[in-house]
Amino acid sequence: MLVCLVGCATQRAELSPRPITTSPAPQSSQAARTPQALGAPDLLYITNREPTVASGNRLSYGAKRAIFLSFGSVSILPKGNSSAGKSEFRVDAVSETDRFPATPYGVVTTASGLRRTPEAVAAHEQAVASLQAEIARRLATAGRKEVVVFVHGYNNSFDDAALATDEICRSLQNQFVCIILTWPAGGTGGSFFGYNIDRESSEFAVADFKKAVRAIAETKGVERLHLLAHSRGTDVLASVMQQLAIEAYVSRSSLWQRYKIANAVFFAPDIDLDVASSKLFAWVSDPGLAFGSKSTPSTLPSQGSLHLTVYSSPRDEALKASTIISGSVLRLGQLAVGNLPRGRNEAASKWEGSHMGGLVDFVEFSRGGGFIGHSYFLSDATIKTDLVALIRDRAKAGDPRRQLVEIKRPFWRTSDASQATPCLSQVFGGSVSVKQRCLAPLPTPKALGTLCYR
Repeated sequence: MLVCLVGCATQRAELSPRPITTSPAPQSSQAARTPQALGAPDLLYITNREPTVASGNRLSYGAKRAIFLSFGSVSILPKGNSSAGKSEFRVDAVSETDRFPATPYGVVTTASGLRRTPEAVAAHEQAVASLQAEIARRLATAGRKEVVVFVHGYNNSFDDAALATDEICRSLQNQFVCIILTWPAGGTGGSFFGYNIDRESSEFAVADFKKAVRAIAETKGVERLHLLAHSRGTDVLASVMQQLAIEAYVSRSSLWQRYKIANAVFFAPDIDLDVASSKLFAWVSDPGLAFGSKSTPSTLPSQGSLHLTVYSSPRDEALKASTIISGSVLRLGQLAVGNLPRGRNEAASKWEGSHMGGLVDFVEFSRGGGFIGHSYFLSDATIKTDLVALIRDRAKAGDPRRQLVEIKRPFWRTSDASQATPCLSQVFGGSVSVKQRCLAPLPTPKALGTLCYR
């Protein structure tokens, strides 16, 4: 498993150069390569990776850290040699639109104390306006006035992140505005050091991504925001949500009310179970946190449509390696009712629907998902179908459109309806009462055999 764990090097620059429109070559020679000119569907990317030159003199982004946040368009096209009956895709043109000022922003000392420089504030506001204009342009033609944001995991290149986001967007029938949040991962630091470099790069990305999510949410016309993350990207997203939740709380609001966050979805989260709980519910467990001008220990704002869904698998071999490297008791992505660490059952009971108001669901992936079993969110049809029902159809766990077996709320297990088997239903006075979906075949008389679904 350690062979999978490679990382990135770091580099910083003093100044933020002007954006590269399509590639380091002169713009006039590359104008025809933009996604809009090609007529190809394009995704919006936001990144703090350092720009690089890919094959064909194409703009791309590497594994080194940039001290500025860039954004633009990336087009995804089918490969010319895709096998019959199977579509494969590749990253085509990349076009940078704009970038934020280099961080940290400049400050000056005035008679009133420290102030951000007018130049930094103006540049930041211009970048926010430019980003929001890009989002608004896509909203104008989207079937749903909703935004889906994806944060990739460890050892992913810029192209990996773009292709994964495209796969999610196509599963959602391209009805949403889809955005890639991609951080400096996928370098060549070696099996052990690479993982730790990527881990620190993911921490580095939090401040930039918090600004990005805030700008996305405040774009005029956005009705709902869905934040999705995989593996180490879930730690980035958990930190972003922690900081935004505190911002919202102290302004007497919530992640839903202030930022329109409807769903946060964690696929195979590579984050310690206790750390995840601390980050996601820090504002819940701090009665001294100011709610407005003063603390109100018993008050919690309405969470509205906000919902957290965690997909996990105890068979995830990559997370087993991560557990060893980090010395973790259990990664959140390994969570199952049967493998909770000793002393965590009481904590888990607090996640029950009656306590958390249905705020969170834990979905255990019941199959292997390949040799490593870490990227099932892209490869398994059941998980993809469940995600579509969650995001597009707004179906809650327990809805027939979601193929989930209830363990004990909020814990669920995936189930393939095509594999459902006859089960023994309870019979009272000759009538059949359907009680639950079957997990395994049971010996039943043919006359009473029936498919059982909740």
